[in-house]
Amino acid sequence: MIVCSCQGISDRDIHAAVDWMRASDPHTIITPGKVYRALGKSVDCGGCMTQFLSTMRANPNTEVPMELRALRATPHRRESHEG
Repeated sequence: MIVCSCQGISDRDIHAAVDWMRASDPHTIITPGKVYRALGKSVDCGGCMTQFLSTMRANPNTEVPMELRALRATPHRRESHEG
């Protein structure tokens, strides 16, 4: 199925790019921009973004690696050393 008609990107292209990125770097955060770059494309009108994201989310390889999931869980407070 064609997801992005401007760039000619199919759901298979997106899944292949996501799978390739995960296999290349198991710790990477996979974003739409990275998928476009992996395919040698760039966003044109953005009308496909809802379907593009839905296709990405359907791939289990887009999950954030377990060791990176808790990075934002604990808020870091900046301490002042003035005094």
